[in-house]
Amino acid sequence: MAGAEQAKAGGRRSEEGSLFAREAARLMQDRHCTDVLLLDLTGISQVCDYIVIGSGTSDRQMRSVSEEIGKLGKDAGYTWCRTNTDPSSTWIVVDFIDVVVHLFEPSRRAYYDLEDLWSDARQVEFVQQD
Repeated sequence: MAGAEQAKAGGRRSEEGSLFAREAARLMQDRHCTDVLLLDLTGISQVCDYIVIGSGTSDRQMRSVSEEIGKLGKDAGYTWCRTNTDPSSTWIVVDFIDVVVHLFEPSRRAYYDLEDLWSDARQVEFVQQD
């Protein structure tokens, strides 16, 4: 692909990633996850373009939400690369390569503090306007 074509394809993929990340964040919020945050890491991270962070109320809720996000990604044409869960289900990562979703138990979230780690990222609004 020529340089301009690659940039155009990358831009299109980035727009798709943005839309999917917003849908994932809304799903988390709709399923009663708290403090849901969507960060745009485009140009900052070499690993992914967007991360979605949220806190769960129980390990059962977090597992259920992660499964729903996996289905949402599959339906959107994203490859569900992997899901990692720590042994006590206090941190679940659902990785779609361009978009990575983190579900935390609140104290585990505070410990890892991804918001501070990515403090130079732009926060993206995802709540639909009526």
